[in-house]
Amino acid sequence: MSNPIDDVPIRDSMIRLGQLLKLANLVEDGVEAAELIKNGLVRVNGEIDDRRGRQLHTGDTVTVNGQTIRVVAPQAG
Repeated sequence: MSNPIDDVPIRDSMIRLGQLLKLANLVEDGVEAAELIKNGLVRVNGEIDDRRGRQLHTGDTVTVNGQTIRVVAPQAG
């Protein structure tokens, strides 16, 4: 059984991983985001990613503590 994926709208075409975790309220602050990422507890598109500055775009998914979110950027045009 899979958990539902929550869409998280962003303002621009890209957001960094640490910023997304804060925006989605998955962490309290940048320090907590950095710890989770450094300890291999964050998956991007199903793969563990230890880069806090990883650039995320529309359709990318991030999973932390069993909760998955999907990046939704504004439509170009």
